[in-house]
Amino acid sequence: MKSNSKVSLLSGKKIATMAEYGYRDLTVLKKSLRVIGYLCVGIVAIMLYLSIFIIFIYSVNSSSSTTSFGHFTLQWYFKITEHRMLSDAIFNTFLVSICATLISTFLGTLVAIGLHYSSKKFRKHTMLLNNIPLLNADIVTGISLMLIFSLLLKLFPYVFGFPTILVAHIYFTLPYVILNVLPKLSDIDPNLMDAALDLGIKPSKALFKVIFPAIRSGILSGMLMAFTMSFDDFVISYFTTGNGFDNLSIWIYGSIGRKDLTPAVYAFNSIVIFGAMLILIMANIISIRNAKRKKEYENKK
Repeated sequence: MKSNSKVSLLSGKKIATMAEYGYRDLTVLKKSLRVIGYLCVGIVAIMLYLSIFIIFIYSVNSSSSTTSFGHFTLQWYFKITEHRMLSDAIFNTFLVSICATLISTFLGTLVAIGLHYSSKKFRKHTMLLNNIPLLNADIVTGISLMLIFSLLLKLFPYVFGFPTILVAHIYFTLPYVILNVLPKLSDIDPNLMDAALDLGIKPSKALFKVIFPAIRSGILSGMLMAFTMSFDDFVISYFTTGNGFDNLSIWIYGSIGRKDLTPAVYAFNSIVIFGAMLILIMANIISIRNAKRKKEYENKK
């Protein structure tokens, strides 16, 4: 058997090869794993964005049928407001989402501030209760709230509708705001409130003028999370609505298989998708610019 070992010119002894030290050339394996990784990323991307692409195709299809494509058109984008039931559902969706977001953001911020300055034991027990709506299944939450609201029917016969769906959305969006605001409160100076009070500012004014600006990024992220969860909800809304008050998801569910489902709903969904993508792109551009400015400012120092 021929040996691949080389002989040293100085000592005349054999020089051990890299293979004899246990080295293995893994170049082919690394390339194979890289290709497999790219394939996995591609498959996941296709699974995530294929449905979005299909909705966009339906939104520019001149035919109202989902099984055939007529020709490219933008007519459905201009007919969103012409369809009365669809426009009412969109208005109800924005009405509930905006109201629930504003209320839950304000209450959640106050609750988070109160928890931050409370004892650890009380904070721990309260956070346990706060996480229940997050961990609980949507169908269980929806049915539970429906049963609770049913107890009010004798006093308020028309309670189901906007009031019940608004309370339900506040109920499950409030924990998201609290969880986003609490970490920001931990980052600020713990003596910030006391310093503001020592300067003669009233507690309420110190709260709005000092604490809120210091945690505005957490408030904003909690508000965006609450709006997204409220705008996207179907299960809890389905069990807590009534008296003809339907948001977009409930209207789509009730219109499936009927002639009421107009392709204009695909156009609205496409607008929402591309609008969200545009906001994300702008947010990334702003964050990159701020990071560059911060780096330049530090380099000048």
